[in-house]
Amino acid sequence: MSERVVLTVSGAERLRAELKRLKSEDRPKVIAAIAEARAHGDLSENAEYDAAKEQQGFIEGRIAELDASLSIAEIIDPVKIGQDDKVVFGAYVELLDLEQDSEVKYQLVGNLEADLSFGRISISSPIGKAMLGKHVGDEIEVAAPGGMRAYEILDVSYH
Repeated sequence: MSERVVLTVSGAERLRAELKRLKSEDRPKVIAAIAEARAHGDLSENAEYDAAKEQQGFIEGRIAELDASLSIAEIIDPVKIGQDDKVVFGAYVELLDLEQDSEVKYQLVGNLEADLSFGRISISSPIGKAMLGKHVGDEIEVAAPGGMRAYEILDVSYH
């Protein structure tokens, strides 16, 4: 894995907790499900067995990904690198969508902890790249699937 892995402190904690859960809860459950499905006999037509094996593959893959990534991760505390109103890794950024006159708030994080449903976007995403290094009051343009979008940076914080 040659890609640089950067994580916020809270992101690293969340991923470690996920890894612990996968190893201590999810893995044993799927192993038990496979054993139970095997006990039902003919595996060639056993949907429960196939589903459990597929789930096991997913769990083992995710465990391997998290183990590898966490072992090389550079953990950065956004509070320690806070740059007043400058957008850097880990910053919480409040944006005004100039076209829709609506506000959104994102935290810039590494690829591994990005999750739009929680407002965490990757620093390598188009909007993440556009925000990096900018300041409160700056306007940015981002190529989105529906065309160009313009935003104004309203606030930058590190909490």
